[in-house]
Amino acid sequence: MSCDIRHTHSLHVVDADIKGFFDNVDHGWMMKFLEHEIADENLLRYIKRFLKAGIMEAGVITETEAGVPQGGPCSPVMANVYLHYVIDKWFDVRASKECSGECSMVRYADDVVFCFQYESDAKAFYAKLKERLAKFGLELSEEKSKVIRFGRFAGKEAGQFDFLGFTIVGGKTKSGKFTVKYRTSKKKLKSKKAKAKKWIKANMHTPIKELISKLNVKLRGHYNYYGLSHNARKMQMFLEYIKYTLYKTLRRRSQKKKLSWDGFNRILEFEQLLKPMITVPLW
Repeated sequence: MSCDIRHTHSLHVVDADIKGFFDNVDHGWMMKFLEHEIADENLLRYIKRFLKAGIMEAGVITETEAGVPQGGPCSPVMANVYLHYVIDKWFDVRASKECSGECSMVRYADDVVFCFQYESDAKAFYAKLKERLAKFGLELSEEKSKVIRFGRFAGKEAGQFDFLGFTIVGGKTKSGKFTVKYRTSKKKLKSKKAKAKKWIKANMHTPIKELISKLNVKLRGHYNYYGLSHNARKMQMFLEYIKYTLYKTLRRRSQKKKLSWDGFNRILEFEQLLKPMITVPLW
């Protein structure tokens, strides 16, 4: 089920953040869920070994009694299987049937939001969701999870929420009509800046032409994901940070004569950084 918040007059959103999901997946329940989908006992045995394999850090192996290894090739698939049974099927078959008004949900891995027509349904579901997750060894992060009002008639009570790296807020078009705006979340933008800074420093001695060419590949990937309508400002902020970090790094590698800002801009005239672009116009 999905919720299209763009065309909704008024709704209440349950922004659910599952605390330490990948670290708390119960292996027993995981195997029971997989047995519904897989008949091959040999494959099930290999999956169980993968779950129990443990994690090696600094040469020390730590056994894993719960959770799935993040970054592992099977982890996203198993996470989706787990939450398909814990949340998706439960919401579709039971939880949604107990609501007085319309309701829907959208989930990607452990990132999930629920939409309700009535506030009473949203608050009742929030309590049921905590009970449901507890049954399978999971819990909501009380600090990050919330029930908010959203939509064209939410007025001053309107809230905002994060989903898949975006902060979703209500706004208005130039003609004054209600619209939904997607902006890079503060948390994700901070994380992206930190990774970019680390990469630039690690590649500071790469020839400038090659360095900027590789940076543009990364910028293109950033724009392809975050290039939604109304997000140009946040993408420009990211580009300006990349530009300033690159300048400081190039100055640091100059031993005899420090690179001036004017000199740096002359370099960018020939080796340009890729400018932000809207790749997914929503309206």
